[in-house]
Amino acid sequence: MDDRTLTDHLRRFGLSEKEVDTYLTLLEHGEAKASTVADAAGVSKRYVYSVSESLADRGLVEVRDHAVPTTIRANPPEEVVDRLRSDVEAIRPGLEERFSRTESETEQFEVVKSRATVIKRARSLIDDAESEIVLSVPEARLPELQDPLADAVGRGVFVLLVVSDVDTPRELDGPAISDGEMDAGGLRGTASVVRTWSEAMPTLLTVDSSAGIVAPPELIRGGVSDRQAIVFAQEQLAPVIVGSFLGNYWPVATERHATEPTELPASYENFRKAVFQATLHLRSGTSLVATVAGRWTDDESDAEFSGRVAGVKQGTVEPTNNEFPVQHSFEVETDEGTVSVGGQGAFIEDVEADLVRFDVE
Repeated sequence: MDDRTLTDHLRRFGLSEKEVDTYLTLLEHGEAKASTVADAAGVSKRYVYSVSESLADRGLVEVRDHAVPTTIRANPPEEVVDRLRSDVEAIRPGLEERFSRTESETEQFEVVKSRATVIKRARSLIDDAESEIVLSVPEARLPELQDPLADAVGRGVFVLLVVSDVDTPRELDGPAISDGEMDAGGLRGTASVVRTWSEAMPTLLTVDSSAGIVAPPELIRGGVSDRQAIVFAQEQLAPVIVGSFLGNYWPVATERHATEPTELPASYENFRKAVFQATLHLRSGTSLVATVAGRWTDDESDAEFSGRVAGVKQGTVEPTNNEFPVQHSFEVETDEGTVSVGGQGAFIEDVEADLVRFDVE
């Protein structure tokens, strides 16, 4: 089998082109130092460490960090094949279940006429979230979603939450954020950042920028209403909803809670979460080093570099400093100069990032 065919097969298992190059280099060496793999694969040593952790999670390699210097060993191909075969068989029931369901759900939009169904759909979407949840919900309905939200936060999902229709909001360290039954302590595990607003607003939910719900306040409040909600599964629409959320509702709500910065080193595929964490660490006095993998926005060629994080532009946590609502970016000082980094769809920044890794300088 030639290299191109082997690369194509490995990429079908979710490996990026650089991950494949690194893995094939390790196969040829058996076991090697990160610097050796970096030179052979044409990537940075920091990137080799980052990719090796991902490959180790998949069972393809073993990182021997107990040795000095650290080495990376390719696992025997028969073990890898058995692992991949086992993974494929494990997802068969889920694939068959979802395929059966999608056969009857040809529509990308579902009209919902009851509050109970909206909450049911919202819980299901939140349960399936892998990367990011953006949600606005009335305080009266929040208890129905707190458990799945807490579970999402627990598995590392980035959650931005606006609790609307709040009466007499109080400070977070008070007995409650409102005169209702929800106490402030429950907010800390419910979302990455929580804001409250006294006004009624639509219930907006997007999950992983691919699916979500839009529901009018009258429907969610309960009672008799002829208003309807829309449940959608369309990647083109979800970013528009997120833009509306961040541009129209998030700025007018009052911040009540933000999580603590996570331990470093840490890697992020969700770029808003990466910028959020960078902001928290910089404000706590941490000197950050970022390793970025993505592409240059001017010519779409591969970009891989490391350097000190010089600053951020963000609108997630107060005080905000972005120049427009959806701007979330950071700057990295490299040997070649300062590079601005944005997320998916970046065009004003120098680099569109796919993967970001932060470490302490």
